[in-house]
Amino acid sequence: MDLWERARAFAGEAAKRSQELSAEAAKRSSALVSETAKKSKEIFSETATKSREIAAEATKQADLLAGQIKRLSTDLPVPSIPAIPPIPTAVAPEPDAAELERYGITEDLREFVKGMTISTFRDFPLQDEPEMSDVPTVSNVRQDLNEWQARHATLVLSAVKEISKFRYELCPRYMKERKFWRVYFLLVNNYTSLYENKYFEELKVKAEEEKMDAKKEVTETSQATTAEQKDMKVQIKTSTSTNPEHDLDVFLLGDLGSDDEGPDGDDDGLDDDFDKIDGTSGLESDDDDKEKVAGKAESAKE
Repeated sequence: MDLWERARAFAGEAAKRSQELSAEAAKRSSALVSETAKKSKEIFSETATKSREIAAEATKQADLLAGQIKRLSTDLPVPSIPAIPPIPTAVAPEPDAAELERYGITEDLREFVKGMTISTFRDFPLQDEPEMSDVPTVSNVRQDLNEWQARHATLVLSAVKEISKFRYELCPRYMKERKFWRVYFLLVNNYTSLYENKYFEELKVKAEEEKMDAKKEVTETSQATTAEQKDMKVQIKTSTSTNPEHDLDVFLLGDLGSDDEGPDGDDDGLDDDFDKIDGTSGLESDDDDKEKVAGKAESAKE
């Protein structure tokens, strides 16, 4: 019985002590929380004050710097910047009606194309041929087409939107580029063959005309060269016969002049003979010689 009473007293004492400790702990905890909150409030207040001071100082410095920049900008001359013209964008010129007509893009062709579908190309009974990888592609058109077909394909892609759409959806997912254009030209052959044949006929006629013009130019050049040669011959002949009297005098008196220019040693005998002849007879012989020469000159002129 005493043990039980002691146990109860000890339990009550422990419970009381525990309550006192809990109360003390709660009190200290509350005081600690209050102190922490107070310290946090003080720290937050102090931080806010410092932040406001720093912001005010930064604003002040920014205002000073802005004022300095403004003063410098008003003092410095501002160079005039010329206006830069807009860069024109390269736009492909629209083909005219005459060119479209020449390459077979007519209203009948447009109406026929409007009736085509993706299945028209995809289900066309045409076997695939081995692809030639070395054939170049220019302006979205393969260069294994002939000259007329290549230009027609380029124009039809820009003028007929249905063909451009079909090509975009089919190539190269369902068929090769080569097969697409083969199928297309087989489908529209009744609408384009006349224009294609006319185009090549015009090229043939033009080539023949250029060939004839080249031959004609060569002939005219040859004739002009021959005429120039004849003119040169006539000029040379005319220049050699401009003074016939002078030529005749040279022909008739050439020997006398050559004798006068000969050496003096050979005329010693002749001088002795002339000394034996009196002066009168010598003058008469000189006159006779002159008359003979003049007579020959008159007969030659006649």
